[in-house]
Amino acid sequence: MALLVGGIGVANTVIISVLERRREIGLRRALGATRGHIRSRFLTEPLVLSTLGGLAGALLGVGVTTAFAAVQGWPMVVPVEVLAAGVAATVLLGGLAGLYPAVRAARTPPTTALSG
Repeated sequence: MALLVGGIGVANTVIISVLERRREIGLRRALGATRGHIRSRFLTEPLVLSTLGGLAGALLGVGVTTAFAAVQGWPMVVPVEVLAAGVAATVLLGGLAGLYPAVRAARTPPTTALSG
């Protein structure tokens, strides 16, 4: 559930970013940037955002697990595979959530973006 909420948050952030930087998109396109350049520019942002969020969540999870295990007198065990899978799932979901806004930004015609 948290991944879904995070994905929706990332998608909304990128959609707002595309809307706010519409003139920048138009100017880049007018100066020769291809659709691929624009798409990769707006796809990088959600990937970085979700990677940082996934790493922060994994570190927070390890910290809470370590504290709880110490209070209970238990050995702390967190499989590295689980941490890696959690971060990978977050990055994948962030990339998928940012794909639509990135494609939408790339399809914006330069004349439309510069006029509005």
